[in-house]
Amino acid sequence: MRKLACLWGMVFALVLSSIGAVSAEELKSLRGTEAVKGDVPSENYRYERDKVAQQRQFVQQPPVIPHTTKGYLITKEFNKCLDCHSWDRAADSGAPRVSVTHFKTREGKELTNISPRRYFCTQCHVPQTDAKPLIGNNFKPADGLVK
Repeated sequence: MRKLACLWGMVFALVLSSIGAVSAEELKSLRGTEAVKGDVPSENYRYERDKVAQQRQFVQQPPVIPHTTKGYLITKEFNKCLDCHSWDRAADSGAPRVSVTHFKTREGKELTNISPRRYFCTQCHVPQTDAKPLIGNNFKPADGLVK
């Protein structure tokens, strides 16, 4: 009896999973019937070159990058940012060092090298641009950050 119930459960699960299967030709995006081809970067901005970093606007905001990162290679084997921002090279390059928070694991364990979860800089840090807002914005910086 138990085996039969288990078998019927598996058949039921298989039937339910096949109902949701849709071929790629039948799939429609929210933008219409045309398949999404990926985001096209906007041309309504330009990267700032070697500027003073912008003031942070909210608590825990990652600092913006005050220079272009075009052509910077960041892979799991190599991170171009560390050529200047690693602790042993920052003094020579004049760049700010990577924060000590980047050496901690999710559990708070201190590592001797940058934590894998913080290794890909552009997950959080973005280059400064002169981009104008696409829509109206009435955002005000956090009170503690206003000078």
